[in-house]
Amino acid sequence: MAPLRVGLVGLGEVAQSIHLPVLADQRDCWAIAGVFDVSPSLVALVTSEYAARAFDTAEALINSPDIDVVFVLSSDDTHSRFVRTAMQADKHILLEKPACLTVREIDELLALMPAYRKTLFVGYMRRYAPAYLAARDELPAHADITHVRIFDLISEGRHFLKKSRNILYPNDIDPALLARGARERDALIREVVGTDAPADLVRAYRGLTALSSHHISAMRGLIGEPKGVVAAHRTNGGANTSVTFDYGHFACLYDAVVDDLGLFDAMIEVRSNTRRVRIIYDTPYIRSLPTRLEVTEAGPLGPVTKSFGPLYGDAFSNELEIFHRHIAEGTKPLTDLADSRRDLALMAGIIERMKESGGDA
Repeated sequence: MAPLRVGLVGLGEVAQSIHLPVLADQRDCWAIAGVFDVSPSLVALVTSEYAARAFDTAEALINSPDIDVVFVLSSDDTHSRFVRTAMQADKHILLEKPACLTVREIDELLALMPAYRKTLFVGYMRRYAPAYLAARDELPAHADITHVRIFDLISEGRHFLKKSRNILYPNDIDPALLARGARERDALIREVVGTDAPADLVRAYRGLTALSSHHISAMRGLIGEPKGVVAAHRTNGGANTSVTFDYGHFACLYDAVVDDLGLFDAMIEVRSNTRRVRIIYDTPYIRSLPTRLEVTEAGPLGPVTKSFGPLYGDAFSNELEIFHRHIAEGTKPLTDLADSRRDLALMAGIIERMKESGGDA
């Protein structure tokens, strides 16, 4: 199979630090054929480094006969528009999370799926990390689970990238475009949180759809669908969230903390009465930092812990390899639009619980 010709819509932080280098590494599978961004300086940088063709508009890139696969890496408010165009152009699609900001947008795209014959893959890379994949074989039986705990201590990507990569953060984007995007994003968010929602609730939803979406998706992929949201609360101006998911005979507790300390500490822990399985993640912004898996069991002399790792396989590389396999084999990804709809529906449920509990604004 000849390398698939990739067009990237959006050349920001994640495109520069992750997607472009991985695509270049996997040159037997992909060819970086075209790029579009609203920043002229970003386009100039990327075309000079990767010899890709610059397109004047996202639509021109998507509809080009020289593009086989579209990577939608643009701002969240543009996702549904560009995905719709790519589906109608019959292109394979890698869509960065969140797939959209509202269930309504997802439902409108799902209505197009019966006529769509290509592969649409949503980029939830934590579900493709080596430790996560290995954990599925180590979990206790679902009926034996007594508790699940998920923790995200997150500092923004710039804390890590400024020490490891030379990322261009452009200052040449048309202010009118930025203002329009902000208005459109706010309107979509307020479909979920309410037109008169306080600023901390808006920020909480932005956090859920952004960095927290990885672990909400990973939770569902690992232990299945919760029955609902028992409780949810926001603090620190909406930057921090605490959520309790109802799984019937056990609860799953999720805590997210966002700060400027410059640390990243993320894990998923699943327990039974005699077994603990823990997945440990480092920041994804630096490629090939290891993930770890720890399995602890009760033994006659006390707890015995078996460690897997450090596992240096890159989750983003795994993700693109699996995406390519789905394209080649015509198979259905686990992380598709229907799967992402479940994430957004859960997030809407979290917001409803947050409205009940109030906030700190």
